Amino acid sequence: MTATFESLAITLSSFAFLSLLLLALIKIFYKQWWVPIRIKKTLNLQGVEGPSYRLIHGNTKEISNMIKEAMSRPKSLSHDILYQIHPHIHTWSKKYEGKLKTYLQWYGSQSQLIVMDPEMCKEILNDKDRVYRKLKKEGFALRLQGNGLPGIEGEKWLKVRKISMYAFHGESLKAMIPAMIASTETMLKRWQNHEEGKEIEVFEEFRLLTSEVISRTAFGSSYLEGQDIFEMLMKLASFLVKNTYRLRIPGISRFIKTNDEIVSEKLVKGIYDSIIGIVKKREEQAMTMISKEDKFGDDFIGLLLKARYNSDFNQRITVDDLVDECKTFYFAGQETTNTLLAWTILLLAMHPDWQEEARKEVLQLFGKQTPNSDGLTKLKTMSMILNETLRLYPPVVSIIRRVEKEVRLGRIIVPANVELHVPNLAFHHDPQLWGEDVHLFKPERFSEGVAKATNNNMIAYLPFGMGPRNCVGFNFATTEAKIALSMILQRYSFTLSPGYVHSPFRYITVRPQHGVQVMLHPL
Repeated sequence: MTATFESLAITLSSFAFLSLLLLALIKIFYKQWWVPIRIKKTLNLQGVEGPSYRLIHGNTKEISNMIKEAMSRPKSLSHDILYQIHPHIHTWSKKYEGKLKTYLQWYGSQSQLIVMDPEMCKEILNDKDRVYRKLKKEGFALRLQGNGLPGIEGEKWLKVRKISMYAFHGESLKAMIPAMIASTETMLKRWQNHEEGKEIEVFEEFRLLTSEVISRTAFGSSYLEGQDIFEMLMKLASFLVKNTYRLRIPGISRFIKTNDEIVSEKLVKGIYDSIIGIVKKREEQAMTMISKEDKFGDDFIGLLLKARYNSDFNQRITVDDLVDECKTFYFAGQETTNTLLAWTILLLAMHPDWQEEARKEVLQLFGKQTPNSDGLTKLKTMSMILNETLRLYPPVVSIIRRVEKEVRLGRIIVPANVELHVPNLAFHHDPQLWGEDVHLFKPERFSEGVAKATNNNMIAYLPFGMGPRNCVGFNFATTEAKIALSMILQRYSFTLSPGYVHSPFRYITVRPQHGVQVMLHPL
């Protein structure tokens, strides 16, 4: 009898295991084959074509190989960079976009509709009916930025957006200018020891500068601790880039973690503990202050702490919210300004006439004195130069949204759970929008402002997005860039080093792969 029960138990266990295995296989088949084929058929019937779907990988192997091939080609000193940064979009848009100006590609089993039609892109980014949502972060992207402002929705987004708007505009932004100046002075002191006639690599110099600016403006007197956080974020970013096109078999990651995943989880904990440590110190300082006004300080973490303890419970944020916003500000703010400065120096080194025009303007407004907030707003030539730099080398090369339910976009019925990609880099380099000289550096395009330069077609120029979800840190980044460039132009002229190799590539923003080497000449 006992043997019979044991045999029955083994049989039931085997049946249960086989049932679970069958359910898992059905789920994988549904997600990896049935859903993609249904979406593909729905869009194909409407005239939307694209490269063939492949199980597990989709088109990621093709895209990865195209990028490697593009990066291996001999480089010329050209600003025509779409084929290097997005060779798949450069190739497939010509092959598949057709009359609808869209095509379908696959990131694993995730469908991605690449939208090349300007009117459809405006509809997506303006999102009047709130149907085009931000992507939910996962994996390394979630570890790097958490659920910060760029990825959140609803009431939480409204609360945090309000804080960020206050932090990066008006008097709050003016209060950050001394930190930007102090950090630039630190960089220029290093440059004083640089020998005349020897090249200097400015991308790394600007990385140090922008990380210090973010550290000072985010954490105030604790900025040295903030720089430790920055180093951990940089390691997390390297894991994100490394694993962008490395897809894993569904379900496996729950049970088997790669070394990158193990290390990244430790880094996430280290960043969290470091920010919480700074927060606790600030809270302890606040408890000892007699005056309750601005007791948490006027840097970014101080503003977040005020929101943490807001008397209006509905306007409060959580500790996790605070940590995520610090991570977002730290990484996004540093990365965008760093690349903007590096590309601007490259372009001014290549175009000494514009470099001299910018210098004349700076000397006319500031002489040899430190830049001030009033003068920064009057830097018209420099604004033109920065706008043209952001057109040629935008930090963000695609803006991505998703649809949760079936929607009509232009003439296309888009099925639920499709990603929509607005390839703003392609628009920035489109001769139909900018003319046949689209790949030339011509700041005069912006002499009468962005609207005039684009003929009021705002989709032509999207370095920081558009609509309600545009980048809130735009003013912060451009103010920092203007200060750094002004102080450099007051002291130096610079020419491009013979050793410079032009190789733009996509890290997270568009970076110079081998840095930017210039020759400094003291004035």
